Amino acid sequence: MPLIEGHVVDLHSKEPVAGAHVKIQCGEDVTHFCHTDPWGKFSFETVQEPGKAGCKVSASLFGVPSREVVARPDCADLRLTLDLSTHVAFQILSRGDCDPAPQPCTSLVAGREYAMDLQIGDPVQSYIHHVEWSAKGADITPSGKHSAIIFAHGHSPVTFAAKLYGTRPPGDAGGAPPPSFMVSTTQSVTPPPPIPVSRVSLQRSAVRPTREENLWTLIRANKRAIGFNEYREFINRVLCSPRKDEGLAVRYPTYPQDGQRFHREQGELISTFGVGAYELLRTATELFLLLNCRVENKGELEGEHLLAERARRQTYTSGDLRQMAQRFLGDNNYIKHVIEAAFPQDEGRHGVFCDGVLLRQEPCLIELIWSYWHEESMLTQSLAAISRRFQNHHSRGSKDPLAHFEMDPLRPLNNILWGYVQEEYRRLTIPRRSLEYSHHYGLTLFGKANPGARSADPRSKFLESFHNLLHRCAQFFKEDNDTTVIADGFPLLNALREVHLVLAQGAHNQFGDLPWTARVEMLIEQWIMARSETRDFLQSRAMVPYTQAWMPQVDTMKSLQGWTDISVSQFHDLGTYGEQLLLSIRFGNWMEIDDEDVAKNWARYWRPEAQGYLHAYRAVAGVDLTNPDTVDYTLPGVLLQRRLEAQARVR
Repeated sequence: MPLIEGHVVDLHSKEPVAGAHVKIQCGEDVTHFCHTDPWGKFSFETVQEPGKAGCKVSASLFGVPSREVVARPDCADLRLTLDLSTHVAFQILSRGDCDPAPQPCTSLVAGREYAMDLQIGDPVQSYIHHVEWSAKGADITPSGKHSAIIFAHGHSPVTFAAKLYGTRPPGDAGGAPPPSFMVSTTQSVTPPPPIPVSRVSLQRSAVRPTREENLWTLIRANKRAIGFNEYREFINRVLCSPRKDEGLAVRYPTYPQDGQRFHREQGELISTFGVGAYELLRTATELFLLLNCRVENKGELEGEHLLAERARRQTYTSGDLRQMAQRFLGDNNYIKHVIEAAFPQDEGRHGVFCDGVLLRQEPCLIELIWSYWHEESMLTQSLAAISRRFQNHHSRGSKDPLAHFEMDPLRPLNNILWGYVQEEYRRLTIPRRSLEYSHHYGLTLFGKANPGARSADPRSKFLESFHNLLHRCAQFFKEDNDTTVIADGFPLLNALREVHLVLAQGAHNQFGDLPWTARVEMLIEQWIMARSETRDFLQSRAMVPYTQAWMPQVDTMKSLQGWTDISVSQFHDLGTYGEQLLLSIRFGNWMEIDDEDVAKNWARYWRPEAQGYLHAYRAVAGVDLTNPDTVDYTLPGVLLQRRLEAQARVR
């Protein structure tokens, strides 16, 4: 039978229309119906013979009909047009605190955000289900059903496209692709206004805001979300008997569901004996990290945290962490750069069992240096000493400082310690963590528990590059405080690139799993050290202003065992500040940034953390990294051993 073939396109944009309803009437009694494929094409067989009277062909979509065309039975290239794009209009509006109300824009300014609304007229609007956005030469992020946020990078014109997907009217035939059509618009982009000439005055020189600041806000929010105080409250809320407090349901939206699984497992696993309690504690700890490490789950910055971020950034901050995560981690420029350069032919995958490159669209913001400094604080060694005494092991000295440690079975911690000891084979060993510290940062643990296994691939240049960066920060802060000087940001930018490159070299093998496991185990160790049973036995100092409940017990244990007398608070600051600094460097696309303002903003934003790290390092290692003459690259483990020997000589 002869075929009638053709395609349906939009009248103005010439884009193909998918899922259009095509009607073919051959004679008075013969009517055919079909739908266009994703490329707007259609084809059907007719009983008419070539040379006979033609068939009337028409198309419609979203209530918009085409002009009826008479086609021969053997027509092979019939073209139908639908006037769809005239029902859709793009409107670009300004976004900012200075505008009393959003204003329509005819052109874009590079480096600014705008809101784009899609105005859809009748009858098309009632059929539209959702819109997919795309852009060439700009970033575009959906913000509503028919709206998006756009950000233009360069100065050349950009093209925005919106593909509208609809629902079929009642009674329409199924089995065809979803009805859709695409509309696009091109907008000119003008360069940002020139920065005015900076003149010497009694105020700090201005630096324009940069997009990377949103990533830094996410890192600080993540640090608060997975901190020990939040973890301890989570464990009490989930594993202890729920309290009748209506405020919890407001503060924690998932409060009614959080504890259901664990309360069920408590009845199944926990008894007077066995390791069920410890296993449940570990499961709850892993769930805590899963729930809070995912930055898209944190919602909004509120109250004092939002005010603090606005003060740091010295600009308006919306506080929408989900939007920040989608833009700066879900489509991370650094990750895209690595994949495109190293795996240009491989297709991205979302599952660990598929071939190709694994796409981690929402990385967990955890850095192993946090575990290193907490291990140097003797947190792990303190609990190891308690677990040895729990098993009735005598210490190596002539007198056992924990000889009177007795954990009666009436205290809940008794069974937790039993599970902790029994599950030792599942925990990371000190040599294994030490080898990974060496692989990430070239850092090594010294002591009898780590005889010194040789690392196959240490990062010997990390300490040099990181300390050089901190040294450059100290110089920049000094220049930046001088209101008669415009501080140079390029030395900072080069130092950031160097640290970023060294960090990337160590992101292999156990990079994803070992930091996660180490964080889970150390959170559990902190929780055990913070228990009232441990506190009652060790009788720690009550007047010292510690910030977390586990710290006094660790310092007391160090005094009993004759270990370092440096406060655990200094080690905690090194771990917390170091983690945030390295995360901001690791996930920034520093190899493609050539703007010194980004480095300046980085230093100003992270100044409290950088200054805190410099002070804590001097307190712990006795080395001043702000020394203008030289920068010390000696391993911290070596410096700690020297201070311990000097401490022993004084005693």
